[in-house]
Amino acid sequence: MPTDSSDATPRGMVSVCMATYNGAAFVTEQIASILPQLAAGDELVIVDDASRDDTVEVISRLDDPRIRLVARDENRGYVRTFEQALGLARGEYLFLCDQDDVWIPGRVDIMVEALGEHQVIASNLATLGGPDRIPGPFWITDWRVSSRDSDHSVRNLVQLLAGLQCYWGCAMAVRRDALDYLLPFPRFLDETHDQWIGLCGNMAHSMGHVDARTVWRRIHDSNLTPTQPRGLIPALRSRLMLLRCLAVAWQRGLHVGNPRKHG
Repeated sequence: MPTDSSDATPRGMVSVCMATYNGAAFVTEQIASILPQLAAGDELVIVDDASRDDTVEVISRLDDPRIRLVARDENRGYVRTFEQALGLARGEYLFLCDQDDVWIPGRVDIMVEALGEHQVIASNLATLGGPDRIPGPFWITDWRVSSRDSDHSVRNLVQLLAGLQCYWGCAMAVRRDALDYLLPFPRFLDETHDQWIGLCGNMAHSMGHVDARTVWRRIHDSNLTPTQPRGLIPALRSRLMLLRCLAVAWQRGLHVGNPRKHG
């Protein structure tokens, strides 16, 4: 049964938006790391993308009224799954969440505080059971965002389009007012929804970076996000898609050099 948002703490209601697909092996541990950080009136919105394993059954056995599970009959891919989860969320603060990671204690408080100043927030990752540093392209040994770059919209956009800016969806959160320009996702977007969110946040001049590592990322054979840099053709395809996203964001009124009003 959905929880009444009137039970939320004074900080405002938090909605965690999770996409699942064949995630039975790890989803229970992920949820167990999330629920202790939520208030009684918060929610965990889970949209399952027609899993072929028993993911839905595993989640359904969890007895917590804050969990809202939507099981789709048709597989549409993780981008549309996250889009639906964000659209169903009722909170003031919306967290994106993968099915197989583990949240570091204190994540919700850190991100909600940062969302007081920005509509879109990106934090950093550590490796579950491994080193904190996560390697990136071009021999980057620790691919992470820095709070020094918050609000440096033009620089962040250039680095994003060049493939040098790291926005991990599972380490991001947005305020509800950001949904005005984030949703719906562009119809052609079939990957890197996190880059779309980061692009819009920067174009809205309301992109904040958090130095803290707030998620332990689980590395396994089924990760949707590659652990190694992609080849030339996939990288070029991704850059072209981001340029198309840039055009859509512009059409929605997000113009570099023309800051959007945000409270």
